[in-house]
Amino acid sequence: MLRAFPARRPTRPVRRVALFGAALLATAAAIPQAAAATDDNTVTHGGLSAVIRYTEYGIPHIVARDYAHLGFGTGWAQAADQVCVLADGFVTLAGERSRWFGPGAAPDGSLSSAAGNLSSDLYFKGVRESGTVERLLSTPAPAGPGKDVKELMRGWAAGYNAWLAQNEITDPACKGAAWVRPVTATDVAARGFAVSVLGGQGRGVDGITGAQPPGTPAPGAPAPGAGALAAAPQEIDPAAAAEAARELFDTTRYDMGSNAVAFAGSTTASGGGLLLGNPHYPWQGSRRFWQSQQTIPGELNVSGGSLLGTTAVNIGFNEKVAWSHTVATGTPVNLHQLTLDPSDPTAYLVDGKPEKMTRRTVTVPVATGDPVTRTQWWTRYGPVITGLGPSLPLPWTTGTAYALNDPNAANLRGSDTALAMGRARSVAGIQEALRRTQGLPWVNTVAADSAGGTLFTQSQVLPRITDELAARCSTPLGRATYPASGLAVLDGSRGDCAPGSDPDAVQPGVFGPGKAPTLRDAPYAENSNDSAWLANADRPLTGYERVWGNVSTPRSMRTRGAVEDVAAMAAKGRLTVTDLQEQQFANRVPAGGLAAADAARACAALPGGTATASDGTAVDVSAACGVLAGWDRTADSSSRGALLFDRFWRRLTATTPAKDLWLVPFSAADPVRTPRTLNQAAPGIGRSLADAVAELRAAGIALDAPLGEHQFVVRGGQKLPVGGGTEALGVWNKIEAPWNAAAGGYPEVVHGSSHIQAVGWDGGHCPVARTLLTYGQSANPHSPSSADQTRLFSQERWVTSRFCERDILTSPQLKVVWPRERR
Repeated sequence: MLRAFPARRPTRPVRRVALFGAALLATAAAIPQAAAATDDNTVTHGGLSAVIRYTEYGIPHIVARDYAHLGFGTGWAQAADQVCVLADGFVTLAGERSRWFGPGAAPDGSLSSAAGNLSSDLYFKGVRESGTVERLLSTPAPAGPGKDVKELMRGWAAGYNAWLAQNEITDPACKGAAWVRPVTATDVAARGFAVSVLGGQGRGVDGITGAQPPGTPAPGAPAPGAGALAAAPQEIDPAAAAEAARELFDTTRYDMGSNAVAFAGSTTASGGGLLLGNPHYPWQGSRRFWQSQQTIPGELNVSGGSLLGTTAVNIGFNEKVAWSHTVATGTPVNLHQLTLDPSDPTAYLVDGKPEKMTRRTVTVPVATGDPVTRTQWWTRYGPVITGLGPSLPLPWTTGTAYALNDPNAANLRGSDTALAMGRARSVAGIQEALRRTQGLPWVNTVAADSAGGTLFTQSQVLPRITDELAARCSTPLGRATYPASGLAVLDGSRGDCAPGSDPDAVQPGVFGPGKAPTLRDAPYAENSNDSAWLANADRPLTGYERVWGNVSTPRSMRTRGAVEDVAAMAAKGRLTVTDLQEQQFANRVPAGGLAAADAARACAALPGGTATASDGTAVDVSAACGVLAGWDRTADSSSRGALLFDRFWRRLTATTPAKDLWLVPFSAADPVRTPRTLNQAAPGIGRSLADAVAELRAAGIALDAPLGEHQFVVRGGQKLPVGGGTEALGVWNKIEAPWNAAAGGYPEVVHGSSHIQAVGWDGGHCPVARTLLTYGQSANPHSPSSADQTRLFSQERWVTSRFCERDILTSPQLKVVWPRERR
């Protein structure tokens, strides 16, 4: 007898393929024939493929049936826009910059802090030859990457390679270059590794590759004479080291930063949340963002920005939630001070027993000359390092060496976190994604959702350095550096001084997410690269260990201005996406509001309107007084006086300590409004005014010249004025540009506002989103997407996001390509 069974729901892969097919049919039916024309608009059977719908400004909307195919479409589309930048980065990761560009040439500064190609190659070749990335790939999830991310990586490499095989490179940066080559999924993973260790091993590359035992001659130097190993140990000045560490880990000094704010439904017109993300990242190189929408029907639908070479959307939004990241104050590394075996400087003692260091010998090919071979030294804690940055030397003597512990060197989960966030449906889902994957190495997360929820969390991978551990195990050096910067220097001779583990951590030696400073559902949650303390000024976060950041200390000018702005917005209420757009381009200069009027009065009080410049010359500054007084206190491109104040303020704050600059000192009870009231008698005011005035006059620049005439970029031969301002001014719309008087002032932006997004919900099916990629999708000057959004940025205009299908399919510039592998 036959039994009747209920119909079974299709399995997830079957449903996904069915939905993908339906999406393709809908696309094909809705796309005009001219827009859909390609050389072959059929989906391949056997190889990887995807459907890419391009809308205005070259933004791709990638549709695929699964993660491998999605990775394929993403790799193809990134190569189409950024092949030369990507290829250059892969040369870095292969440790072959010296081979192709010479050992002394400038390195790819976006993937490490190496001072030259040779040290960069020695480090990355060492990573490659040690099998580090392969071991991390083979680590089971959740400590290692999950299956979906591995499929994305595999597909990304295939898509990049397929684009190379099927297209001619037109970008002059690498057209015809032999160093542009196919890549593997491991190469893609290696890029993720490099991003993960940017704040740790990546900033110590020179110190890692240059570390040699005492008595070892420098390359080309004569061998040491007898008794060289017994040389007197070099001393480290703890106070100087503390200041160097403070500067090294000062997030306001990075070429990466950011602002982000989430507003709760109680403050908005619709009752849904709002998010404004404003990352400050380099405008050139491998740390550029690239914009896309990634869709697997029924599985994933997310739009936003990805760091080049990564496989998932790093900051973005979906139907229900939006998020952004800001560089966090957590110190992602610590040092272990090693006590060396008196008879062997390559052995160290742990609990009285010697352990030999591990030698890692690396050979790097060089463009002209013989290959270069160097040895790196590794310990149970990490690599021996002889310096963190140029200002923090860590000498290897006969008695002491230092090892760098970077827990993110065991973290290849960044794309898992990004993917999980893209699939989240609420701020609670974002928090769960962070808890489950624990892949963020050096950033905070700020999020808002359609139900009106908000989130700030500093869920990053940090060594588990508690204040108790630091008090118990710090060396004299660590007792200076830890309070100043969060950089612990622990006694490496004691096994009980290694970082412990939390039960909710997915890897040993790090804090679990339960210890991360977190704020849920506050009226606003904001971060501008200061610590978590003032994510909301009315609900300060405290009680976290020093390694996460500080509390009750002065905030940066940008944090102070941002908190003032967003608190006022929240108090006003009835906020919309339009309010976020206005905040992005308000270009208010908080430093100007605090000091410009007093500076003008101090100027007017100078005898004879004359001040003495740094070189001792007398300068007539009388014309500057009225310019400062009449300045509108903004950094709009049309602002007259902004440039004068900028040049004056940079000098004044660089040479005058805060205690001498302000009459009202900092108060932890009033951290947003203090310090304040410029000390008009400060001796640096006259000198800084004289220097600024003399500088502008020598360059032929009027003191009241509009900012945009002298802060600009040139694209396609067109001069585009740029608003915004430097870190010291505190402008939300941060712009960093090197001064070049001969070229007209600030003629190129090096980093600042990058992938900006303003996202909210109004009760409809689609999120309300405005975006802007300030430098455009493509680095190829021949591409129409190389400067189109830069022109929008110059004009303070936005891109209206096309997220829902009806919006994509009705784009007047819709273009569809169906790339596939050719086998």
